[in-house]
Amino acid sequence: MIEISFGKMLLLALIALLVLGPEKLPGAARTAGALIRRVRNTWDSVRTEVERELEIEEIKRTAREAAARAEAAQAQMNATAREVREAVGSVTAAPVPATEPEPELAHARLPGEPTDGDDEPPPERDTRTGDLFADDPEHAPVKEHPHGIA
Repeated sequence: MIEISFGKMLLLALIALLVLGPEKLPGAARTAGALIRRVRNTWDSVRTEVERELEIEEIKRTAREAAARAEAAQAQMNATAREVREAVGSVTAAPVPATEPEPELAHARLPGEPTDGDDEPPPERDTRTGDLFADDPEHAPVKEHPHGIA
C-alpha cells in the first residue's frame, strides 16, 4: 500500500492543524482514521475472497484430476475384465474330457446325503440326541463311567 513515514505524518498533522484549526482537528482525525480503517477492512476482505476463490479453483482442479484418474482406472479394469472373460470363454469353449470317478470314491457318501436309490437308506437320526449314528455300534459315543474309570 502507500508507505507513510513518521516525518510525512508529522508534516500532514501540521498542515491539517493550520488549515482546520485546533477546534476541528480532533473530529477530522477521527473521520480520517475511520476512513482508513474502512479502506483497510475492504482491502482485507477482497484479498480474503480472492484467496478463497483460488483455493476453490485448486480444489476443483484436484477433483477433476482425481475423476480423470478414476475414469482411466475404470477403463483399464473394464479392459482387463473383458480380457479375462474372453480367456475364460476360450477355455470353457474347448470340450472337457469326461473322467470316471475313482472306484474307491465312487460309493463314498456323507451320512444323510441323498442316494441314487440302489444303496441302503441313510441312517436314521436319534430323536433324543440328534445323533446320526445311534444304531451303529462302530460310531457309538463312548460313555464315561460316573467315577472316571474307563
